[in-house]
Amino acid sequence: MITLEEARSADIPTIQELARITWAVAYGPILSPGQMAYMLDLFYSNDSLQKQMDEGNRFIIAMDNEQPVGFASWSLKTGTSSVYRLHKIYIDPNQQGKGVGKCLLDFILSDIRSHKATDLELNVNRYNKAKQFYEKIGFVVAKEEDVDIGNGYFMNDYVMNLSL
Repeated sequence: MITLEEARSADIPTIQELARITWAVAYGPILSPGQMAYMLDLFYSNDSLQKQMDEGNRFIIAMDNEQPVGFASWSLKTGTSSVYRLHKIYIDPNQQGKGVGKCLLDFILSDIRSHKATDLELNVNRYNKAKQFYEKIGFVVAKEEDVDIGNGYFMNDYVMNLSL
C-alpha cells in the first residue's frame, strides 16, 4: 500500500537516490552524461534541495512497505495567486505503472485546490515519455521553451497546463 510522507531536510539523501535511479532511465536516452550530471548537481545537491525547501517548495515521498518509491515537489508559481508549479515528480522505474504517480498527483491536486488553485503547470522534456502520463491526466501543451541552465546546456521542454 502506498503512503505519502512530507519530506524534510533529513529526507534529502532519499530524494537524491530516487533522482539518480529515475533520471538514469528517464533521461539516459535523451541527455548526454555530462548534461545529466550537471543537472543532477544543479537541482539535487544538498544545498539546492535545502534552498528549494527553504523557499517554500513542498516535497512528498511515496512509500511502499516503508520503501521510498517516488517523490514530488510543487509550489505556488512566483508572481501569481492561483497558479501552481509541479517542479518534480519521479517514480522508481520498477514501480511505474502501479499508480504511484497518480497517487502523488492526486495528493498535490487536493492540496492546491484547497488553496483555490486555478491551474497546475509543469515543464517536461520534449522527448520524455512522461508527457503521455500528463496528457492522460488532462494536461495540455501550452507552449515549447528552451531554458538555458548554464554550462552550455539547455532544457528543451514543453510547458504543460492543467486547468482545475
